Amino acid sequence: MAVVRKVSIPEGVKVELEGTLLKVKGPKGQLERSVRFPQITTVLEDNTVIFSTDSDRKSVIAMVGTFAAHTNNMCRGVTTGFEYRMKVVYSHFPIQLKLQGNKLEINNFLGEKKARYATIVNGVTAKIGNDEIVLSGIDKELLGNTSANIEHATKIRNRDPRIFQDGIYIVERA
Repeated sequence: MAVVRKVSIPEGVKVELEGTLLKVKGPKGQLERSVRFPQITTVLEDNTVIFSTDSDRKSVIAMVGTFAAHTNNMCRGVTTGFEYRMKVVYSHFPIQLKLQGNKLEINNFLGEKKARYATIVNGVTAKIGNDEIVLSGIDKELLGNTSANIEHATKIRNRDPRIFQDGIYIVERA
């Protein structure tokens, strides 16, 4: 039972396969990812990337689909890009945000004197609005990591999360 997933490459996107390194170039930039996995073959034909396997193992079949999804995300990222919107939620103490290079400084969280910090990964641009943070970039994985860093920095410990709902949360992915 052979499993084959084909990913068609949109116009304006150039894809190269060097061994197991998949490079995707587009108008917004370039992304690369290793597509090396045992028992999976990757072939570049015309304007399609073909991932295939002859294995019956669930993990190998799942990885074929994962590589296809990664390739789709890379093609979308270099053409249109991704944008995550995060909402700043507070009930009593207004949270103040400052960008300092690749760090986001979160002040006055729950009235704390000490600032909290979240790392903004290279390749992601952050804009601070009024009670909103907009993250944008071409790599979906880096955007997810950055938004997770921000959510984790405002995690509340030793309090009831049903009452203390303050924090910074993802509200929209586009």
